[in-house]
Amino acid sequence: MSNAPELFVVVVNYRTADLVIDCLRSLASPAMLPQGTRVVVVDAASNDSSADKFADAIEENGWHSWLDLLPLDVNEGFSYANNRGKDYLTGRYGRPKYVHLLNPDTVAKEGSIVALVDFLKENSQVGICGSQLENLDGSNQCCAFRFPSPIAEFEAEISFRPMTRLLNRWRILPELPDAPTPVGWVSGASIMIRSEVFDDIGNLDEGYFLYHEEVDFCLRAARAGWQCWYVPKSHIIHLCGQSTGVTVLDRRPGRRPAYWFESRHRYFRKNHGSTYTLVADASWVAGHVLGVVWRTIRRKPNLESPYLLRDFLKHAWRANSRKFKDARAPH
Repeated sequence: MSNAPELFVVVVNYRTADLVIDCLRSLASPAMLPQGTRVVVVDAASNDSSADKFADAIEENGWHSWLDLLPLDVNEGFSYANNRGKDYLTGRYGRPKYVHLLNPDTVAKEGSIVALVDFLKENSQVGICGSQLENLDGSNQCCAFRFPSPIAEFEAEISFRPMTRLLNRWRILPELPDAPTPVGWVSGASIMIRSEVFDDIGNLDEGYFLYHEEVDFCLRAARAGWQCWYVPKSHIIHLCGQSTGVTVLDRRPGRRPAYWFESRHRYFRKNHGSTYTLVADASWVAGHVLGVVWRTIRRKPNLESPYLLRDFLKHAWRANSRKFKDARAPH
């Protein structure tokens, strides 16, 4: 359609209706979105009161003119729900220039969305860009990264300052200036994508249930020649861990769900092969064990997820055993 909106925004809900409504309120602020922007809330089979809450909020606030609801019959994960939302809007309103994937546990600050749109307009070689994520107190969250590697896995787990200085060039968390910067990938909590990127590499990989899907997407885009940039002018409040409980800031996190381990393994195996995956797994384990020893010696508090090493080894063994059996099976 020639009059298709410039921007689509997709927000996925799974039993977080109150958070989503707060997010929508921030998007409804004057001049927050480019003229004609369409927003869709995709409900991933919450089977709770979400539908009623959304209906009430739309009616009370008069959001009919820019907001759609898409209920799904199944919950097949973050990639699946975002793909359904993007494809739904495209089928109904035409092909946009840009698609913004926004977490339900976010609040957009003034100018944050337009800053991403303007950056893509001004930089045709950039296919993906992401916001500076903030905590409620205004402090910054980690939101722009290098791609994972065995060395980065080791450094992240050992959490030992001299080792971090030694391995700084491979560290997954680069030092970022207060200016737009090219990076490997940006957090999926607020990521804007040029439509041509989807044309070149397709949708998000629905083999990921949750986690690593944006890393995979950015890597596929990079291999297709698209750049990914961090745009610090765009500020998004991210209520970290409110929608999943995996990443929290003020307490020890809960036990990591199976899909975290499965997504991590899928990313390495799919993009780098079995040998690289085994090396990355061994690096993670070595860094983790040495990190635990170091923290124990220093009597630092244990802030890791319960049973983390045990769960990691269990899932790595199962995943690699399954791949080994598949490789030996007759075709």
